[in-house]
Amino acid sequence: MDYVSHSEAETEDLGRRLAAALGPGAVVAYRGDLGLGKTAFTRGLARGLGYQGRVTSPTFTIVNEYEGTGLPLFHFDMYRLEGPEDLFGIGWEDYLDRGGVCAVEWSERVEEALPEDAVTVTIARCSEDENWRVITLEGVEPV
Repeated sequence: MDYVSHSEAETEDLGRRLAAALGPGAVVAYRGDLGLGKTAFTRGLARGLGYQGRVTSPTFTIVNEYEGTGLPLFHFDMYRLEGPEDLFGIGWEDYLDRGGVCAVEWSERVEEALPEDAVTVTIARCSEDENWRVITLEGVEPV
């Protein structure tokens, strides 16, 4: 399903709506270039899971954990990993077993390690306006 986001707030809202459709152990695999709104989308996921604090990109920490009133959110940035074998060093399987939602930026770098039922979120610039985003969701529909 494709959605056009006209603002960061709309991107966050779509993430919030998607959170309502996710269950324990869900993996959300992001695709998209730098600066297109993956962290904004994740901020919406966090809000939808009941976390109200600051949400930032885990570029240098590899993973940020957010606990709210709902499922925990584990936000990964795989940009600096060489491949799926590096996931074992960061405890990937432990995160999957914790029953939260794993949001994975640069998921294509570790695609072989993602579960088959991962939800894919692709974010791209809109051809009509470079400030708009086309967000494609595969594997689930937001509530």
